[in-house]
Amino acid sequence: MRSLLISIFIVLITSSLTFAQQNDKDLVLKQIETLFDGMRAGDSSAVASVFVKDASMHSIFKNQEGETILNPGSLTSFKNAVGTPHDQVWDERVANIKIYIDGDMAVAWVPYSFYAGDNFSHCGVNSFQFMRTKTGWKSISIVDTRRRTNCAEDL
Repeated sequence: MRSLLISIFIVLITSSLTFAQQNDKDLVLKQIETLFDGMRAGDSSAVASVFVKDASMHSIFKNQEGETILNPGSLTSFKNAVGTPHDQVWDERVANIKIYIDGDMAVAWVPYSFYAGDNFSHCGVNSFQFMRTKTGWKSISIVDTRRRTNCAEDL
C-alpha cells in the first residue's frame, strides 16, 4: 500500500511539474508572438514590452568577402525603427519554434523568414534568451542569423 501511495505521489508531482513547464513554454511563446505582432503593427510599445530594458541584440552574417561578422545591435534603435512609419509591413514569419526551460531561464530557437510587405528579404534563426521576472518572462538577449539562400522558400 505504501509503495502505491508513493507511486501516486510521484506521478502527481511529475504531472504538475510537466504542466507548469508547459505553461511557462506557452508564456514564452506569447512573448515571441507579441514581438512579431508588434513589428507587423509598427507598435514599438508592444515590442518594448517583451524585453528587459538593457537587453542585448546581435546579428551574425557573412559579409561580401565571405567573413562571418558579429554585428551588435541596439534595443533602442530597433524599437525606434519599428515605431517609425514605413511603407511596408515588417512581417517576420516564424515556424518550428523550440523552447527549453531551466528554472528561471528559457531559450527559444525561432527559425524565420522576413518580408517587407510581400517581398522576401532574408531568413535565418533567432536565438532568444529569456528570464523569469516578477512581471513575467522577458527577453534578455537576441542573436539572429541572416542569409538569403538556404531558406524555407528555397526548399
